[in-house]
Amino acid sequence: MRLKSGYLDVEIAPLGAEMVRLVDKQGHDLLWNGDAAFWTGRAPLLFPIVGRLPNDQLVHGGVIYPMAQHGFARRRVFTLEERTSSSARFALHADEETRKQYPFDFELAVTYTLVEATLTIEAVVSNPGAVPLPASFGFHPAFRWPLPYGGTRADHRLIFEKAEVDPIHRPVGGLLSAAAEPNPAVDAVVEPDDAMFARDALIFLAPRSHHVRFGVPGEPGLEVAFPGMPQLGLWSKPGAPFLCIEPWSGYASPEDAPAEFTRKPGLSLIEPGTSRSFAMAVRWLPDVGR
Repeated sequence: MRLKSGYLDVEIAPLGAEMVRLVDKQGHDLLWNGDAAFWTGRAPLLFPIVGRLPNDQLVHGGVIYPMAQHGFARRRVFTLEERTSSSARFALHADEETRKQYPFDFELAVTYTLVEATLTIEAVVSNPGAVPLPASFGFHPAFRWPLPYGGTRADHRLIFEKAEVDPIHRPVGGLLSAAAEPNPAVDAVVEPDDAMFARDALIFLAPRSHHVRFGVPGEPGLEVAFPGMPQLGLWSKPGAPFLCIEPWSGYASPEDAPAEFTRKPGLSLIEPGTSRSFAMAVRWLPDVGR
């Protein structure tokens, strides 16, 4: 289904409730197209985990459940529950198949709202069960790199709201590295290149910023805002024409993580009868110059 304003045209697929197109008012595609030569994703939603678990197994109460990287929500068909001229809400509920991987009751509602040049995505995870619900949630949008406004990939910048100086981590065998490394940001600016992603994603465990701008300074670009999302990932593949800016609440199991899933660092524990909201926004900008 589609949402359209005078600035943006957005298409969302029922499979994974995933945004599959983001087009500006001139008809420029801003979102990656899922070309299988590089990566078939476009903007998957990550639930109930972000990243990977050891051996791709969820261990709870001594029972082992298979759980693939980033969880199962991106591979499930959501129900379109409500639609207005500017918003659409999709829902996914626990069922027999999800319980084979994730032995918890849950409700996941994802609402896309388009107002002028800003698309907001809010995910609400609710716990209808009788025990605390352990869950993570993440966004994984892939944007064109280069964006279609002039300039090469090398001309693009990621400009953070604040100076980012804390060390970053990397995935090691899919798990969060115990070792940290220097932050690549200089005066709040990251200059992305292929070498930066030769060892997989950059993981900011506690970014100081709540938004980051992406594009060529002086040209139209994008701002990704993530208030309330405590982690951020940046990912691409060397040579791939996309860059993922990923607000997360949760992250891959650390290399030395305990086996029991409910003890995994980065989880939210949602009490019975309550819910938790996770949100991000993408805003089209006419100028990403500083």
